[in-house]
Amino acid sequence: WLVPLDRALRQEGTAAGVVYPVAQRAHGACVIIHEAVAGGIVRKHELRTRYRVLHPNVYVARDATLTFRQRAAAAWLWSRREAVVSGLSAARLHGAKWVEDSLPIELVWRNARSPKGVLTSAVQLGAEEVCPVSSLPVTSLGRTAFDVGRQGALGQAVARLDALGNATRLNMDDVTALAGRYPNSRGLRNLRHALVLYDPGAQSPRETWLRLLIVNAGFPRPRTQIPVLRYLLDMGWEDIKLAAEYDGDHHRTDRAQFARDITRLEELADLGWTVVRVAADTKPDDVVRRLRSAWEARAASSLR
Repeated sequence: WLVPLDRALRQEGTAAGVVYPVAQRAHGACVIIHEAVAGGIVRKHELRTRYRVLHPNVYVARDATLTFRQRAAAAWLWSRREAVVSGLSAARLHGAKWVEDSLPIELVWRNARSPKGVLTSAVQLGAEEVCPVSSLPVTSLGRTAFDVGRQGALGQAVARLDALGNATRLNMDDVTALAGRYPNSRGLRNLRHALVLYDPGAQSPRETWLRLLIVNAGFPRPRTQIPVLRYLLDMGWEDIKLAAEYDGDHHRTDRAQFARDITRLEELADLGWTVVRVAADTKPDDVVRRLRSAWEARAASSLR
């Protein structure tokens, strides 16, 4: 959605050394006001009638509803093209799901007076820790994982790493290398624990929650995305043919999905599989109790 102005208005993003175009003529664009006026993109009288202030010196079409990426671009324009998109914002731009649209845009930039909807942090980034994503300078996959894995509670950090790894080719060696490079970073202990529990096979935060519940209850770590026939089981243990699956609301409200689930469970049962299904309102103690009962039954059956 960003297209070049004339040569006089082009500038380089300082972090990545890449030319990042800054404005567009189409509906919904963000513009740096003095550049847009100077370049003839916007006339001064149009500012009052067609645009609204989004950030200092950054305007957006009055009736525009911005995407997450557009919000990130607008925040970067506010930084005078000097910042790097980071944290959960970077994870979202890399393709991670489950990052809420309403979250503030996170930037690495030395400015403590950020506008509403923008969070800044003044940290050092190596040149290899920044890469271009959709014409914006964004922290690399490894650096993004290093950042999100140090934030929040352990379960939340694991879920964020799972989502990033599920959507990308995240290399954990890059993350551990950064942990060694920055040994005094805040949250490093949390990150190291999260890396042990990380599994990109999780398809949602609730699957991460279920896997961690299982591990914390003392069960062996389950394998994720187990292929059986034409199906993929969320997680389980192939040696005793026991699986645990988290069913979102669509399994209950979608009649076609409900019918497919019946067929699926019958086919898995014919192959000797037991599936413990978990819903949103299932209590953790009930999950552990049901799983332990199924485990004992499957273990006993495998010994016969």
